[in-house]
Amino acid sequence: MFADVRLGEIPHHQGAIKLHLLLDHDGYLPSFCVVTTGKVADVTVAQRLKLPPGTIIVDDRGYNDYELFGRWTEEGVYFVTRLKDNAVYRVVRNLPLPQTRRGGVIKDQVIRFTGPGAKAKCAHELRLVTFYDAEQERRFEFLTNNFRLAANTIAAIYKDRWAIELFFKALKQNLKIKTFVGTTSNAVKIQVWTALITMLMLRFMQLRSQWGWSLSNLWRCCE
Repeated sequence: MFADVRLGEIPHHQGAIKLHLLLDHDGYLPSFCVVTTGKVADVTVAQRLKLPPGTIIVDDRGYNDYELFGRWTEEGVYFVTRLKDNAVYRVVRNLPLPQTRRGGVIKDQVIRFTGPGAKAKCAHELRLVTFYDAEQERRFEFLTNNFRLAANTIAAIYKDRWAIELFFKALKQNLKIKTFVGTTSNAVKIQVWTALITMLMLRFMQLRSQWGWSLSNLWRCCE
C-alpha cells in the first residue's frame, strides 16, 4: 500500500514536509520511506520505485499516472486504485459477474483509455470493477491490471488500504510528530526517522504480544 501524508509545517518557515510510505501488507510494517518537501507531487516518488514482478500496489487517485500504469503492467507489477472522474475510456467487453451479488460488484469490465495521449502512455487493456457499498450508499470504481483475482477480491484489496491511514494516524497521535523541535533539514529528518523506528518497534511488540494490546497501550507502557 502506497501513500503519503503531510506531516506538518516547519516552524518559522513557509513550508512543509511529506512522508511517502510503502506499507507491506504482511504485518503492516513500512518497507520503503522517502521524506520530501511538501511541494513534491504524490506520484513523483512512486515513479522512482523498482518493484519485483508479482507485487500488488494499492494507492489512491493521487497516484494515477497512465505512463506508470503502462510501465507497471509491462514489468508484471499489479496495481489497484480508484478511477479518476475525468478518465476517458471505452469498454472492450463485460466480464461475468459473481454468481452471488452479496459482494456488491455490479460491473466487471475490460477497458482501454482513449483520452488524448493516454493510449500512447498505456495501451494495455485494464480492468474496471464497479462496486456498490450499501453501508455508505456509494458507488466505487476500482481500476486494476489484475485479471486473475475475483472482482470482490479487487474491491477488498482496495478497502484494506485503510490500514495505511490508520498507520499515519497512530504515527501522529502517539509520537507527537505534528510539530518539529528543529528547523534544519537534518533536525526534521532525525525526528521523522526516530518516530518511524519507534513505530516499527511498537508494531513488532504488538505482533509478538499475546495480550492483544493496542499501539496506544504499548506507547503508554513505554513512556
